[in-house]
Amino acid sequence: MNVKVAKKAIIEGFHRTDESLVQESTKGNWQDGATAVCVWVLGQTVVVANAGDAKAVLARSTSTDGEGAVVDTKSVLKAIVLTREHKAIFPQERLRIQKAGGSVGPNGRLQGRIEVSRALGDRHFKKVGLIATPDVHSFELTKKDHFIILGCDGLWGVFGPSDAVEFVQKQLKETSSATLAVRRLVKEAVRERRCKDNCTAVLIVFKH
Repeated sequence: MNVKVAKKAIIEGFHRTDESLVQESTKGNWQDGATAVCVWVLGQTVVVANAGDAKAVLARSTSTDGEGAVVDTKSVLKAIVLTREHKAIFPQERLRIQKAGGSVGPNGRLQGRIEVSRALGDRHFKKVGLIATPDVHSFELTKKDHFIILGCDGLWGVFGPSDAVEFVQKQLKETSSATLAVRRLVKEAVRERRCKDNCTAVLIVFKH
């Protein structure tokens, strides 16, 4: 697989989606927008893309045998954040916004209103530095990689990356079901941890 071509296609996909949202929102006179995180698994190559503050977190085993296979299901899993958040307050994003003629308020928000600096839609902020271009990178899967959690900002507002990985690992041991595990993760975030924001999650489990 040509990773460079795949990355280019993903970036183009984000831009086309953004254009469609802007057109639809103009027709309907609404101002909404959305962040996005995507994972594309092609053979042993994983391509990750995100725009905004949604995150992808990889669970990777820290204990292996000589061949790199996981020793047992009790092995400790390390949480690796695969994405970079795009917030207006971050120096690199702030500089780009200012060059585009926008500003970052004392509250760290673009034009004093929205926290993210990259998103799909949000048409009123396009002329002041808001873009839909995602960060895209790739890595090769190994037998140490167990699962990836994709979640919007609401989930990560009440779960730390390591906390979420530990919770999902426990659920997978109990149910062996990715569907049940991720449902329980969202239920825990909303009902027990009182998440007040959007809370969506996707779980990708690798079978080696």
